[in-house]
Amino acid sequence: MNIALRSGAVASAAALTLLLSACSASNEATKTSTASSAASAPATSAATMTLSGTLSGAGASTQQVAMETWRAKFQAANPGLTINYDPVGSGGGRTQFLDGSIAWAGSDAALSADEYKTAQTTCGPDGAINLPVYVSPIAVTFNLDGVTSLNMDAATIANIFDGKITKWNDPAIAATNSGVTLPDSAITIVHRSDESGTTKNFTDYLEKASAGAWPYKASGTWANNLGESGQGTSGVIQIITSTKGTIGYADESQVGSLGKVSVKVGDTFNAPSAKGAAIALSSSKPAGQNGPNDLAYNLDRTTTAAGAYPVMLSSYVIVCQKYSDKTVAANVTGFLEYVASADGQAAAAATAGSAPISADLSAKIETILKGIATASGV
Repeated sequence: MNIALRSGAVASAAALTLLLSACSASNEATKTSTASSAASAPATSAATMTLSGTLSGAGASTQQVAMETWRAKFQAANPGLTINYDPVGSGGGRTQFLDGSIAWAGSDAALSADEYKTAQTTCGPDGAINLPVYVSPIAVTFNLDGVTSLNMDAATIANIFDGKITKWNDPAIAATNSGVTLPDSAITIVHRSDESGTTKNFTDYLEKASAGAWPYKASGTWANNLGESGQGTSGVIQIITSTKGTIGYADESQVGSLGKVSVKVGDTFNAPSAKGAAIALSSSKPAGQNGPNDLAYNLDRTTTAAGAYPVMLSSYVIVCQKYSDKTVAANVTGFLEYVASADGQAAAAATAGSAPISADLSAKIETILKGIATASGV
């Protein structure tokens, strides 16, 4: 990066990290009881350098469970390094990265065209790139007495979230749920209040798969003023859990025992699963907006591949292609090499239920990160 990390922002992120296990609106329901035992502990990366100091990142709340696991394991192997992660949301993470407050961002949405340009000021002329490290289904989740699963196509989901279907026993819902007793009661939609990569991915699915039923462009900001809104993944889940008749969307790892929608793919209805998300990703094409090292994807929301679950996200770490401080570069690349490794991906799968990235993609990310370290003088 061309500019130094601002100490106030780093201190704030550090303080927030210490509060991750406390009860607050920014915390996600976690499965950290297994975090310390999943997968083997990573070796120190960045080859011969001893990693030390403080490394701060921020961004997607969907990555929080996985990030807690990655942090704990990598710090155990590198006790001189303290890693902080503030699950402020994808938009907030990108903002902090672009203004130089943090060394990397987690985001469920890739950098926009304008953000790529801003990154050239933050990082230097080579700018920043997106590296996918967390692949997960987004569950359409609900709270309805006696019902744990429903089948819906994309148009029905779109019409619910745009207020065109307002009752649970609407004919469009009943038509794909034969034998399910649906109440004659109001539907309350729940969405994110903050700018969110999960929202961007969910509305991208609605825009591309609903055959025009969703009239808005995909966006990280919710498009209408209907229903209730919650801050972060935890805020959405809290509202749905405490309110009967609600329906919302969230990273599947956070949904717990709430009801889940199986979405129509081809002629079948597929439940959210890590495997289904991985199949959907394999049907997608890289966008490659900032050269061959930029691994953002144009996700295929209309795939009919067997078992695919297209309501999913490919969550990225956003990094500079060159850092002016080689200590920062060593810490960033060392940590993220572990995150993208087979061990790191297995640890996230065990604790967060994510789909491990492929061995080929893992190797490609490792090569890119080693190149960033070399370019930065590590």
